[in-house]
This record gives sequence, structure tokens and C-alpha cells, in this order.
Amino acid sequence: MQTGHVTTPFGRRPMSLALVRGQIAIENPQPDMRVAKWKVFRDVCEARERLGIQDRALAVLDALLTFHPHAELDPSQGLVVFPSNAQLSVRAHGITETTLRRQLAALVDASLILRRDSPNGKRYAHRNRDGEVEQAYGFDLTPLLARSTELALMAQDVAAERTRFRRAKEALTICRRDVRKLISAAVEEGATGNWEHAESEYVSILARLPRCPNLAQVEFTLYEMELLREEVLNILETQLKTENVHGNAVHNACHIQNSNTESINELEPRSEKEQGESLAKEPLTRNEPNGRSKTKPEPIKAFPLGMVLRACPQIADYGPGGHIEHWRELLRAAVVVRSMLGVSPSAYEEACNAMGPENAAVAVACILERSNFISSAGGYLRDLTRRAERGEFSLGPMLMALMKANDQGNRRIA
Repeated sequence: MQTGHVTTPFGRRPMSLALVRGQIAIENPQPDMRVAKWKVFRDVCEARERLGIQDRALAVLDALLTFHPHAELDPSQGLVVFPSNAQLSVRAHGITETTLRRQLAALVDASLILRRDSPNGKRYAHRNRDGEVEQAYGFDLTPLLARSTELALMAQDVAAERTRFRRAKEALTICRRDVRKLISAAVEEGATGNWEHAESEYVSILARLPRCPNLAQVEFTLYEMELLREEVLNILETQLKTENVHGNAVHNACHIQNSNTESINELEPRSEKEQGESLAKEPLTRNEPNGRSKTKPEPIKAFPLGMVLRACPQIADYGPGGHIEHWRELLRAAVVVRSMLGVSPSAYEEACNAMGPENAAVAVACILERSNFISSAGGYLRDLTRRAERGEFSLGPMLMALMKANDQGNRRIA
């Protein structure tokens, strides 16, 4: 058997540097190295897509292995098989000769077999007086033996990725079901909340998922759906806690459009002095004895998204793909940053109630920019919320100050 050197094909078949590189990369196996030929074949079948071969190429490889008389690939027993195209076609389930030639070339390009062409291009073997093969010309199965460990690891990796893909799809199915049924239950039972927005987010997340997604696309959709499920559960949990404290006589503070709300219990740790000061500054929003209630200040006007991103560039790192192009992506990024900074869901919902969801997201982005100088992000956001409820807070000066600081920093760097 001719191994250990580069061979060129017979006739019109061209020789390429890729074939040379592939033959050089395949080292001669150790004399005592053996592997079950059908185990290697199963590994090749498992890693078919990564090897870049079709199912018909597997049928041809299966036929080639049947011409090897032993159950194991053993260098001492010879690894060159020399069937004719007619014999190969029969054992490959009647594959046409044109297809057979194309699939044999694909197996060679994938470095699974090597050509050992004779001087006239025919496949045959020289035997000694005892009938043993001394020299054979045909297809060399040595690459299967030399790459057996690599092919086994590749097959295990493909199987693990397939399992991960299946479990990601299962998790996405369960998460979709949870979000769908939670929103439906909230709407049917009249729970307070912006459920139209939640429904539109649910639809848009699924619309971005391709019909035949890959693993990365499924995992990213699962991440977005889990964020939406967390927000829906936060709204429902906050409402249930409020009902337990205040009973059914008050409205849920999580409803962004409700103008007659009550402050809910704070989750951030605070001192008694801070609690006394906050109560003294807390605006009166309950109904007066004469039946009239104080009017809530007008909501803060939203600023252009470009201005916000110029003043708060760090928030873009938490958007989908590391950038933000729409307000919806800013709102989603603010939810992630809110959790990272330790701001409780109730504090963020109160900010949305007082400022509007867009401006609450902008406030979180501003806090992120100054996080090194703020000891309690949750307490700071609550303070901004109370000032907004009294009509004493505007995002404009904060954004202008951050833009000025960023512009000065850029000039110093330049």
C-alpha cells in the first residue's frame, strides 16, 4: 500500500494545492492503531454537515467500506479498496455513474479517502504467490483511520449542539406559552397594566424569529422572551402586593396611565431620617374629604433619541447587538440596566408612572452614566420620581450636562 507521500490523480482530473495540503495533513497511523470501520462511518454520518458532504456521499462511503474485508481498519492488513464503478454503483443502491464520480470527488475533497491511481487509471492489485495483496491501486481508507479521533470528537460536538438546540427550542416554547397565557389572564380578569404594549412586544419578538432559525437565533429570541416574561410577572406581582396592603379600594400603582395613584412600599433599605424627609416631601394624591383630588403634574416631554444616546452612550452596550436604533430598544436596555444597578421593579414602575416609560428609561440611562458617583441608584431614582410628581424635575438640564461632559472628554482624548 502506498502511503506517506502525495499522489496525483490520473488523466484529466486536476491536482490542486488543497488536495496536496489535505494529503500532507494526514499522518500515517501507528502500526498498532486500529478502529472499527462502522464506528468511524457513524461518526462521519453524525458530522456530515460540518464535513460538507451529502447523504449520497455517505452511501458511496458505505459501499467502499463493504469492500474492505475486515471489521477493523488495520494498517497491517491494507486499507486500499479497488472496486469498479459498476460494483460500487450496485452496492450504493444503484447510484448513477455521473453521481458516483461526483460523490467520490466530494469524499476526496473532504479528506475522508485518498486516490491511489495506477499508471493507466485502472483499479487493481498485485498479489504474491500466496494470494496476498502486495500493491493496490484504488481508494485509500487511511484518512478514516488517521482522523478517527477527530471525527469522534466532531460527532460528539454535533450531538451536543443538537441537544442544546432542542432544549433551547423547548425552553422558548414554554416561555412563549407563559407570556401568552399571563397576558390573556391579565386582560380577561381586568388587571391594571399596559397590556397592549406587552402584546405588541410579544408579537414583534416572534416576528423577528426566522422560519428555520439556527441555535444563535433561537437563544436570542429566548432571551428577549424571558425579559418580557419577567416584566409581565413584575407588573402582576407588584399589583398583588398592592392589593394585599391597600385592599381593593385603591388602583394598582403599576398602571402608567392611572392619574390617581398611591405610593407603594419601597424595597431599597433607607434610614428613619430619610423616611421622615420623604414623607414630609411626599405630595398628597389621595382624595380630599370634599371629594376633590389634587391634579397630577403634566408628564415630562420626551427628548430626541439621538440626543439621549449622545448624552448617555453607555446604555447602547445593553441594547440588542450592542446598539440602539429605536425607542423600543432603549426601553428594553433600560430594563436590563435597572436590574444591573439594583433598582427594584417598584421603583422603576413608579418612575414610569410619574415620567412616562420613555423618560423613565432616559433617567436610568443618565444614572448609568453617573453610577460611579451614586451610592444608591434605586433611592436616587425614587428621589427623581418624587420631584417629577411635584413638577420640580426636568431631564433637560441633566442631559445637557452629560452631553457637555462627554464632549469635553472627547476633545481631551483627541
